[in-house]
Amino acid sequence: MKFKALIGTSVLAMAVATPAHAQSGGSSSDPYGEIVVTAQRQSERLQDVPIAVSAFSAEALEKQQIDNASDLQLTLPNVTFSKGNFTGSSFTIRGIGDLCVGSSCDSATAIHVNGSPLFGTRIFETEYFDLERIEVLRGPQGTLFGRNATSGVVNFVTAKPKVGQFQASADGEYGNFDAWKVKGMVNVPLGDTLALRAAGFYLKRGGYTKNLFDDSHIDGREMYAVRGSLRWEPSPDTSLDLMGYYFREKDDRLRIQKQFCQRDPTGVLGCLNNRRDAEKVNGNATFPSVLGSREVFALNGISPLLGLGTGSLYGADANAGAIEPADVRTVNTDFTPEYFTDEIQAQAHFEHNFGAIKLGLTGIYQRTRVDSRQDYNLDVANRATIQPGLNALAYLAANGIPTGVASPAFIPGSAAYFAPIAAALIPDGPTGKLCTSNTNPNGLGVFGGDGVCGDNALAFDRSVGKNESWSGEAIISSDFDGPFNFLLGGIYARSKSTNVDYYVNAFSIDYFASLFGTFSAFANGKDPSYLGSPYFKNHNESLTLNSYGLFGEAYFEASDRLKFTVGLRYNNDKKHDLSNSTLASFLVPYGTTGDIFNSPDSAGYDADAGVTGLPGAQRIRDRTQKFDEVTGRAVIDFKITPDNLLYASYSRGYKSGGINPALQFNVPGVTETFAPEIIDAFEVGSKNTFGNGALQLNLTGFYYKYKGLQLSRIVVRTSVNDNVNANIYGFEAEAMVRPDPDWLINLGFSYLKTKVTDDKLFVNQRDPSGGLPNSVIIKDITQAFNCAVVANVGGQAAADGFVTAVNNGINASKGLTAANGLRGPEAFPSDANLGAATGAFSSCNALEAAAAGTGGAITVYGGGVPVSIKGNALPQAPNFKFSAGVQHTVNFSSGMTLVPRLDLTYTGESYGNIFNGRVNKVKGYAQANAQLQLNGRDDRWYVRGFIQNIFDNNATTGLYLTDQSSGLFTNIFTLEPRRYGIGAGVKF
Repeated sequence: MKFKALIGTSVLAMAVATPAHAQSGGSSSDPYGEIVVTAQRQSERLQDVPIAVSAFSAEALEKQQIDNASDLQLTLPNVTFSKGNFTGSSFTIRGIGDLCVGSSCDSATAIHVNGSPLFGTRIFETEYFDLERIEVLRGPQGTLFGRNATSGVVNFVTAKPKVGQFQASADGEYGNFDAWKVKGMVNVPLGDTLALRAAGFYLKRGGYTKNLFDDSHIDGREMYAVRGSLRWEPSPDTSLDLMGYYFREKDDRLRIQKQFCQRDPTGVLGCLNNRRDAEKVNGNATFPSVLGSREVFALNGISPLLGLGTGSLYGADANAGAIEPADVRTVNTDFTPEYFTDEIQAQAHFEHNFGAIKLGLTGIYQRTRVDSRQDYNLDVANRATIQPGLNALAYLAANGIPTGVASPAFIPGSAAYFAPIAAALIPDGPTGKLCTSNTNPNGLGVFGGDGVCGDNALAFDRSVGKNESWSGEAIISSDFDGPFNFLLGGIYARSKSTNVDYYVNAFSIDYFASLFGTFSAFANGKDPSYLGSPYFKNHNESLTLNSYGLFGEAYFEASDRLKFTVGLRYNNDKKHDLSNSTLASFLVPYGTTGDIFNSPDSAGYDADAGVTGLPGAQRIRDRTQKFDEVTGRAVIDFKITPDNLLYASYSRGYKSGGINPALQFNVPGVTETFAPEIIDAFEVGSKNTFGNGALQLNLTGFYYKYKGLQLSRIVVRTSVNDNVNANIYGFEAEAMVRPDPDWLINLGFSYLKTKVTDDKLFVNQRDPSGGLPNSVIIKDITQAFNCAVVANVGGQAAADGFVTAVNNGINASKGLTAANGLRGPEAFPSDANLGAATGAFSSCNALEAAAAGTGGAITVYGGGVPVSIKGNALPQAPNFKFSAGVQHTVNFSSGMTLVPRLDLTYTGESYGNIFNGRVNKVKGYAQANAQLQLNGRDDRWYVRGFIQNIFDNNATTGLYLTDQSSGLFTNIFTLEPRRYGIGAGVKF
């Protein structure tokens, strides 16, 4: 309520600040400067472009403290930015962001540098420096920017060398967190037609996050970038620009700021469905704990008396008693995060005017790499829960399997099956270091001699990949004196991503994989073996994209005031994917070298097991998919006066479809490919300048019909993508008030409404019961997924009785009872938001087989009961947003100026998941920034003090729900904490 009052007060104050003389009828001249943009691939005044576009000059970026993407989105209407789970990020415009996850997904927002498309760019991670401007185009740009511009375009325009001028600048900044940043630029003329420009920055700061484990700080940054540009202007009609850029970061940055969970005491789900509490997931819900439990070992013929399990499904888990700090800037982890990324860009642009015809040729090469590891659970595991199993392992490695008789006391030769496990996992004995498989591409891990050892059981993940791309584009445009003009262009792009892999490594997975492999090999008379890979590895060997587009626009000026624009584009995309996924997939003999696929048992592994797959077992799934689409736009714009523009437009946007990652096994309802996104957008707008530039007011309304929105979900520990339809509409207003040359006020407001229109059914992983009464949520003991049992007759008692009977049968088949085997269902807490459902551990396959004999009285839903998402809001789509900024220049007689500035932004509430609901809600949040800058005469130098996030708001900006086999905890991403410091700079 306080902040809503603050918004109201701010709006009132800004309205009062608008002068009475700021009215229509002024001339087009603007004494305070005019921004020129290339939103239509030609240089035009911002206020003449019939597109919702925001632009920031180099001066505006500095004044508004816009140093990176997180800062950039604050002042833009209907734009949000959040980091993603796998070293990515999402720049969401009008509710359309990167909801698709996978190497074959295209970004919904087309990112360009100097008009050239970028693939997998790390530009959202770096700091901005030496830019001419940034342009943000809202809405699909289906003609001029093409295939992956369904939400809009962000175009970074670098500062070009200036021929005939020497220029230089240097900036330095120091702030809290021991943060240092330096920037510099030099522009050197090389004769009358040639100039060179070099610029760069370096930043290093301490960590934002305190680690209780060793009282250190992590989540620091150390990065730099350099850019060199060369411009040749042999004549007034000809220019050639060359640009080279390199960015590098290597530090201990966290991909994920924090994990929250409403702890599930039953262990069936891991985390409940009502809140995001500062609690740890119940470890008994996770894949390694389920398959490594005493009960599951016993059901597989491994005596629970040997103590080989990591614990009981019904006992204390590895996180029992763990304290999760509520502060998002405090964690407890025994694995220091590692983050590396770099990017190379090389671009050439040639332009020549043939009288009224202009030719532009642009080519760009780009290479990006990223490699990040961090603690998967952001915790320190409780070693006590697995110590009995470690002791038993050491005993078996030294002696072998007991026979239960005096002679022989141990099965001859059986110790050889356990000795390699102990040597790899506990090389210093059961009380010594514990070694976990490293993230090795060959899949051998610790059993191939590549391990990470520590005092506790480790669990960490790794996201890694490399991309190389290039594109070439040609544009011909006219500038005739008559009413007709045109633009024609074509582009070809090729991108190849290689070894885009995601790993989840854990000591408990190594432990389970080795012991299950050993007993399987022993029972079948095979050499001592483990199950490979002993960690989850989703591997994309390569994803190749070949894309071309042909486009054109025609412009007809019926009069000095009325203009028509019509454009068309043909898009063609071809994607080729090579991928597989492994986790304890087949036996690998100890001593295997090179790769797990050198194991003779790998012949039974089939990465291409889908119904459309190739015949025979395939190590790599090979898929090719083609997409093409015609897009375009039509615009009518009318100038009421030279300074007041009205326009209406229709545009069609397109983002190509893709290929879902390879899964370990087939899952009903999961398609191998997903369709393209198609958006039909209708927009009306008004751009106005009043009072000779004293007030600039731009208004936009829009309505979208969205077909095939690409939406990600987790299946078999892997992100797969589906398509749904949605409607989106909203309103945007941007204003710039300048009552006199010394005052500048920026205002922005947006409203957004998104709604899924499909009646498609999806499983809400947080509630596999689908809200149905008479249901039991099952944690499957073979894969740690969930399924649901629903009694169609007989009520909850019938559902509970059915599960109890099946579990008793499973126990009896192995000579177990409920005391040492599977038990019946138990109730969830009353605040679980799971209705009346109960939970149990069982076998989903056994339950399905038993349900077939009930005559329809019982239904078992694999994965869970699907529910309709029709009417739900799209994720990352705040319902409204407000921003205001004010600065005042105080002029001194000496020629110096003092400029204080204050910026305030409020982003409304949204959802982090398509299923909406309280547990997925992202609350609205505010951010305020301020600075005070003293400028020398002619702006030759400056000193300033600044503060960002004045109120130290740790608000959540985005969510990611993890897999059922990981316990359904929620990763969150947050604003950066309060930063403050001082800076100084000089210009020559």
